[in-house]
Amino acid sequence: MNWSTDAWAAAAPIYQQILQLPFIEELCAGTLDRGRFQFYLAQDSHYLAHFGRTLALLGARAPLLDDALAFVRFAEGAVVVENALHQSYFRTYGVTTTGQAEPACHHYLHFLRSTAALEAVETGMAAVLPCFWIYQEVGRHIYRTQHHPANPYQQWIDTYAGEEFGRLVTSAIAICDRAAAQATAAQRAAMTSAFVTASRLEWQFWEAAYRGRTWSGDTGGA
Repeated sequence: MNWSTDAWAAAAPIYQQILQLPFIEELCAGTLDRGRFQFYLAQDSHYLAHFGRTLALLGARAPLLDDALAFVRFAEGAVVVENALHQSYFRTYGVTTTGQAEPACHHYLHFLRSTAALEAVETGMAAVLPCFWIYQEVGRHIYRTQHHPANPYQQWIDTYAGEEFGRLVTSAIAICDRAAAQATAAQRAAMTSAFVTASRLEWQFWEAAYRGRTWSGDTGGA
């Protein structure tokens, strides 16, 4: 059995909790409040800027040239694909400023950067994987189950459920599985732990967007 199968099983309860978040349920229904989506977009723009740098750092540390090149492509591909989506929504929703990285985003970014820089490279690779994999699964879930005939968030859904993003996910999973196959049991356990922690931070990111959590506390939401 591949490491990724075990890692996904370990994080599966968190993924199910993500699907039950009001943010995801309302995104699926097309009823998500515009202000909540604006808050999410602003935070995600901060996240992406640092996520790309984290991927590039992992590329520089990767022991295999093919994996190094793959992570450089991830850094470019993930940011280019998602940034194009953000710019489109920024225009549509009139987002003119992104403010600062609020607590959930700040916590997630620092976990990824510190793991990529200070832990074993395979652990860093496992830490960034949920951002690819969970987004793909959420996008596919919404694509399969939505009932809104003209969902205002359809472009977001199509991006993460689409083939282009799917190819990035498949490649990232394969790299982690190859690294895990060469790792010790302790190293594989560290990879799984990082994967699960990052999955929890994915949950927290969407929950914070829905609640409007800032450094001064909740500013909106129910």
